[in-house]
Amino acid sequence: MNSLQDILFGVRIKQVDGTISQEINELQIDSRNISENDVFIAISGTHVDGHQYIQSAIKKGAIAVICEAMPDKFDEQVVYVQVDDCRKALAIMSSNYYDHPSKKLKLVGVTGTNGKTTIVTLAHQLFTELGVYTGLLSTVENKIGDRVIPSSLTTPDSLTINQLLQEMVEHGCEVCFMEVSSHAVVQERITGLHFTGGVFTNITRDHLDYHKTFKEYIQAKKAFFDQLPKSAFALYNEDDKNGSVMVQNTKAKKKSYGARSFSNYRVKVLEQSFEGLLLNIQGIDLYTRLTGTFNASNLLAVFAIAIELGEPSQPVYEKLSAIPGAAGRFEKLLSTQGVIGIVDYAHTPDSLEKTLQTITDIRTGVEKLITVVGCGGNRDKGKRPQMAQIAVSMSEKVILTSDNPRNEHPAEIIDDMMKGVKITQRQKVLNITDRREAIQTAVTMTSPGDIILLAGKGHEDYQEISGEKQPFDDREELKKAYKEFEK
Repeated sequence: MNSLQDILFGVRIKQVDGTISQEINELQIDSRNISENDVFIAISGTHVDGHQYIQSAIKKGAIAVICEAMPDKFDEQVVYVQVDDCRKALAIMSSNYYDHPSKKLKLVGVTGTNGKTTIVTLAHQLFTELGVYTGLLSTVENKIGDRVIPSSLTTPDSLTINQLLQEMVEHGCEVCFMEVSSHAVVQERITGLHFTGGVFTNITRDHLDYHKTFKEYIQAKKAFFDQLPKSAFALYNEDDKNGSVMVQNTKAKKKSYGARSFSNYRVKVLEQSFEGLLLNIQGIDLYTRLTGTFNASNLLAVFAIAIELGEPSQPVYEKLSAIPGAAGRFEKLLSTQGVIGIVDYAHTPDSLEKTLQTITDIRTGVEKLITVVGCGGNRDKGKRPQMAQIAVSMSEKVILTSDNPRNEHPAEIIDDMMKGVKITQRQKVLNITDRREAIQTAVTMTSPGDIILLAGKGHEDYQEISGEKQPFDDREELKKAYKEFEK
């Protein structure tokens, strides 16, 4: 048991009604999960305001309520604590409740528009191969060693983060690699965490439905580095024009990585094919099964992280060349007839362009490139015509289709995308709202050696339609289409 007073240490309190010296059971942000002697934190979300469920939480046994606005009526058996920001209070209380697990291992956060999942996944794979018991918090999955815990958000809520970190500590994890989204920074989900290091990958247009302006988006990412302690390292991508901006106010030790000669950690692409890359990292040649210059940057970041965490370079080189990479990130699926399928999470204009550029750099030019791409519903509409224009300008054929339409009509999303397609390019484009049919159609259009890019969903195994997640996996659908076409 913990006392409420201890759990509230460090929280800015405006007002208290009742005594905070009593023992409490657990912290909860969902009133449905409340048990006797729990504390209910009333979080104001995008769609739901936790303050509406205070009475429900009390009826289920909550002994204390943390809120931004005091209720009109008080229950004498309940303690009410008014704070400026319930999200920030939750983060600090969660860290206190689980006894600051982030201080008991080396926590490395990775932020940026693209590359986060690949870098944390590669880092987890590398350190596991190096014999270090390692944790992972990512979009694809959370891991404690080899044990997989399903993941649904890039960065979970602060209560879940601290719970997972504490479980990692209990199981002996020495290091944890964690994706840090811009939403998580703004929503105080990482407040109270102690980071050993922070990594910036790149920043391009994304999430402008939430952040409103690109400047706001940059500031959200930068705030992560502003919070890093002096004891930490701040590793930034020198090849991104905003790299140095991210770390300009950090107290942490600044280190750069990139293809530029003055970076602290440098990489050069010597050869590339669909089978892999031959790289030179810090003067040593390294072969990897990963493909694309963006993966050269990702691998370099992982190498730099390992060195900054004190790992000797020789075993890092040896193990780095053998790791397989992240699911749904330039994942290759070959048909028996020689069609090259590539499934990639590219869901922003920049990531789509980089993926297509990688294919362009490798291909001979004789084969057709068919790109299947869509844009998510209820998200930044401004990138829709950009995505279509990039796909059309870099492919022989393009099929515009659904990609998590959510509560928008798929055809309307495609109409927005078509605004980026010039009249002279329209003969290259098919509009097929059903993603399964789009994938099947793409396969029927191929000849041996042709390339299909399925962009936007990557590792995801669902389609979000009308508020429901329906099973759907690009990789499995492509395999089925191959079999059907080869009959």
